[in-house]
Amino acid sequence: MMHAKDEQTSHPTWTFSDGRTMPVGTLYCIGRNYADHAAEMNASVPTDPIVFLKPPAAYLASGSTLVLPSWTDDVHHEVECVVVVGRDIDTCDEASAWSAIAGIGVGLDLTARDVQQRAKSAGHPWAVAKSWRGSAPVSTIVPCDGNVVGPLELRCTVNGVLRQHGSTASMERSIPTLMKFLAQVFTLRRGDAIFTGTPAGVGPITSGDHVVGELSSIARVELHVG
Repeated sequence: MMHAKDEQTSHPTWTFSDGRTMPVGTLYCIGRNYADHAAEMNASVPTDPIVFLKPPAAYLASGSTLVLPSWTDDVHHEVECVVVVGRDIDTCDEASAWSAIAGIGVGLDLTARDVQQRAKSAGHPWAVAKSWRGSAPVSTIVPCDGNVVGPLELRCTVNGVLRQHGSTASMERSIPTLMKFLAQVFTLRRGDAIFTGTPAGVGPITSGDHVVGELSSIARVELHVG
């Protein structure tokens, strides 16, 4: 079984269910894109998208074992629908957004919640809390090749107990809306991905846990916590 540190021996790549591969690019993550999650965090739904980034080193293949960082005592799971960009775009309208998406999967946005709260309280950025090595386990990617996909069911279990359950239909901003915004602001590159937000039910994981995220019946990510 591959460990988080073993993933860094070469540039990480997305693996598609049809055998294709693609280098992992920047991971664009969207905060508070589900109203129920915003409410559980005692926060409002933002007027504009909240965007934070994870580097390619944050990617972790499904089935990996992750040793939790020593500098945090409170890592939380956040299950999310993930879309992988198939070509470079610096402008995109919502009608054509799916034509630029290579595939779809499910991921876990792992968050050092204690570190994040301290940073927020001090008015500091919280990249360390979100973007550390191994903080983005993702499933095999299912090709969509321009076809519209959804709505899809999201589930997260820890040791077989259901923690999160939601639908992409409940997103405050749809995948095409997010594609349009990110392309205009950043320029999206082939291999970049979008973590589209998490529904309510986020919670802690600890050493020995087995975490499973599912996107309907099409994608599944597993994480063993070492």
